[in-house]
Amino acid sequence: METLLVVIFVIGYLAITLEHNLKIDKLIPALAMMAILWALMAFGIDGFTTWFDSGNHALLENFGAFGHEEKMELMEETLLHHLGKTAEILVFLLGAMTIVEIIDYFDGFATIKSFVKTRSKKKILWIFSFLAFILSAIIDNLTATIVLISILQKIVKDRDVRLWYAGLIIVAANAGGAWSPIGDVTTTMLWIGDKVSTAMLIEHLLIPSLVCMLVPSFIASYLPAFKGEIDVDEEDGGTNSKYGPRMLYLGLAAIVFVPIFKTVTHLPPYVGMMLSLAVVATFAEIYSNKKIAISSINQESDEHSHHSPVHSALTKIELPSILFFLGILMAVAALESLGLLFNFAEGLKQGMPLIGTEMAGTQVSDLVVVLLGIGSAIIDNVPLVAASLGMFSEPMDDQLWHFIAYSAGTGGSMLIIGSAAGVVAMGMEKIDFFWYLKKISWLAFLGFIAGAICFMVMRYLF
Repeated sequence: METLLVVIFVIGYLAITLEHNLKIDKLIPALAMMAILWALMAFGIDGFTTWFDSGNHALLENFGAFGHEEKMELMEETLLHHLGKTAEILVFLLGAMTIVEIIDYFDGFATIKSFVKTRSKKKILWIFSFLAFILSAIIDNLTATIVLISILQKIVKDRDVRLWYAGLIIVAANAGGAWSPIGDVTTTMLWIGDKVSTAMLIEHLLIPSLVCMLVPSFIASYLPAFKGEIDVDEEDGGTNSKYGPRMLYLGLAAIVFVPIFKTVTHLPPYVGMMLSLAVVATFAEIYSNKKIAISSINQESDEHSHHSPVHSALTKIELPSILFFLGILMAVAALESLGLLFNFAEGLKQGMPLIGTEMAGTQVSDLVVVLLGIGSAIIDNVPLVAASLGMFSEPMDDQLWHFIAYSAGTGGSMLIIGSAAGVVAMGMEKIDFFWYLKKISWLAFLGFIAGAICFMVMRYLF
């Protein structure tokens, strides 16, 4: 039965990886895989001899001696445990997505365009690289990529040049998302799973992530694509909404407040995110009512202003992504529950040369984590990190978790399909897979390796 479950997971995983070829949204195989795995486990529950107690992170060797009712009860408890942990992540993401959409409702992100006051291609590259690095740490790398490419489309009219900028934005956004607990879904998973703390994550990954961004940007700045100047449309700038800048800074501050709230109260992050959403939504409703009042005085017919900004934001959040995360996290949880991931982790510890373990104080080779990062460029990093949560039992803020956060967050930049930021950029600019592989992948690889070496050197020194 275990073999059948693994085969189903591999088939589902392949369907997710090949979604562009199959032209089937990845949420469909993810949800189907999750439901089939748990259904087969329920049917074959009496045939399993081991069970992984996720609450205590321990393998129950005597599971085969349990009665049928006891096994079913334990499976239901395990399912509920994993659903609760998954729901924490999904509710957190829903809140963050809604805040971002509220900012966009007031055209707040257009404020960022005012930062670009030069025509030098090289200077614009550095401006967008740093913007992507900082912005992705606050509103996550996916949203930062969407915002910056949207602004880029208004500034750089030459598509061939714009593709180069988009490629470097992907690298910088993924690097920026790795050192922040709210910058990438995988880092958020580790943070919510109490594997990393905000302060220690920033302390250990800020410099390696910065190196991961600086190396590709520095090399690219000397390439022919970034020589000379561009024509900037001076009239196409700024936001038309007077509330845009206010909502941008309020929204960003509200999201940054969430880790502070968790540190002070020790409550799960989604509670702080819901408080932040409530505050942002309150101001959004107030400003929206003012817009309606002004429109009424001026007798203007503006349908946009008569809609609730909160309701409008909720209709635009990416529910397909939420459902995908639900499916893939619960599918990985099924394999974890049977102890398959635990056994796989033990095999990795014994089969890989223990490179870097003396410095790290762990039994997991640095080579395993680097390969995980490279693997995240080929397949989605979310299930890889979800699997690592079930595989390893190192304590909170162990160096292993920081290295996994870095590798999974930045490794996806090596292929355009390796990260959510890359996929969305691919759609927005119609970037060819092989163009990215030829022009950007080697830059991303050099940045990834440079950051990994920086992490290991820092670990050795400090």
